Amino acid sequence: MTRTNVAELLSSDKFLQEVTLKGWVRTFRANRFIALNDGSTINNIQCVVDFENTDESVLKRITTGAAVSVKGILIESQGKGQSVEIKVSEIEILGDSNPEEYPIQPKKHSFEFLRENAHLRIRTNTFSAVMRLRSALSFAVHKYFTENGFYNFHAPIITGSDAEGAGEMFNVSTLDPENLPKTEEGTVDRSKDFFGKETNLTVSGQLEAETYAMALGKVYTFGPTFRAENSNTTRHLSEFWMIEPEVAFNNLDDNMDLSEDFIKSVISYVLENCKDDLAFLDNRLTQEDKTKPTIERNEMSLLEKLNFVVDNNFKRVSYTEAIDILRNCKPNKKKKFQYIINEWGADLQSEHERYLVEKHFKCPVILFDYPANIKAFYMRLNDDGKTVRAMDVLFPGIGEIVGGSQREERLDVLMQKIKELDIDEKELWWYLDTRKFGTAVHSGFGLGFERLVQFTTGMGNIRDVIPYPRTPQNAEF
Repeated sequence: MTRTNVAELLSSDKFLQEVTLKGWVRTFRANRFIALNDGSTINNIQCVVDFENTDESVLKRITTGAAVSVKGILIESQGKGQSVEIKVSEIEILGDSNPEEYPIQPKKHSFEFLRENAHLRIRTNTFSAVMRLRSALSFAVHKYFTENGFYNFHAPIITGSDAEGAGEMFNVSTLDPENLPKTEEGTVDRSKDFFGKETNLTVSGQLEAETYAMALGKVYTFGPTFRAENSNTTRHLSEFWMIEPEVAFNNLDDNMDLSEDFIKSVISYVLENCKDDLAFLDNRLTQEDKTKPTIERNEMSLLEKLNFVVDNNFKRVSYTEAIDILRNCKPNKKKKFQYIINEWGADLQSEHERYLVEKHFKCPVILFDYPANIKAFYMRLNDDGKTVRAMDVLFPGIGEIVGGSQREERLDVLMQKIKELDIDEKELWWYLDTRKFGTAVHSGFGLGFERLVQFTTGMGNIRDVIPYPRTPQNAEF
């Protein structure tokens, strides 16, 4: 008999059909009622065992976490909380679970405890919902770009360039750290290394994607990136996934249009296709808020935040206008901000970004035209000589979720910026070639996928939206 999954059975009205179902026991009560889940939905299906005609040795093995195969008849449920249930005729234990050792018991566990058991936390309602949403968002990303004429570009993970210029990269080497070859000057002789030069794990696929956009027109990357930043916060990971579209002939306005349309599309997709998981996570966040002081509670529920983004046009505001707003706002004047805004040129923090979105404009915000000295070398310089064609998309509850820019297509201006920042132009010869041969206006942005998942699920810690988080001093599993 063909195996059926729980999601299909819960939506079925074909009663009295014989079914076969395999999954894991969530609970087993009164030696009669199994709550079974197979990962296809957050909801369990109740399987009613005829305990009088079931071997006692089998009943003892039906414990939380055990894998079982159930055969029976689908019937209309007589109890509350479910519309259908399975009247079991045959049950087989596929894999035992010792209740004294199994860490994921049917009770509330702290997220810290679950991170220590990340290989099993997916069996909880919260993490199964989060990871199903992560999968749906991933599909929605590829769906959006494919339907809009983009080509998926696989950027290299090992690179000899630092796209962000921050230097916080993981080195890739096969040299023996106990016996490093040295040059006559006493430095490490990288010519003896595997790639013959210093290489690192990438922090961004943008520079390589730009070269492909200048031939294919519209490309996007969606892959792992790495940053060796010693930051133990709820918003940072050492290994994370980035979505980076690059489009030839797009200016900054086109780039802002693309980012807004893209974000609304992927969030709309999960609102339509992940209703059960979102309803569970929305309720989880609401219950969590009740335990917090009033001042720390979210002003919107999870579903309200998602619809807020989809239903509102993003407000476009220059950095200069934003600084004026922040400098004159009450939290700044009364020194309620942790970082006080005193003058133009300040690097905005999450508290400033959230104020603009949640308090002042009350809608998602795109800031543009940032000071050149706080942005990357590849961003196009404006005619004023002090700002660049950069943009950040700001969301409620999270602050910046997208960062992008119109790229500097003029070779002479780009060369000058590289010299000012003391970047080795020999390492970027291939990147500079695109400004020599058929240069054109082009733009792109980067969106940290985990930030998007975090926003969509309402999870407070970014370590809880990736299967196995990599952070300073933590590479378990």
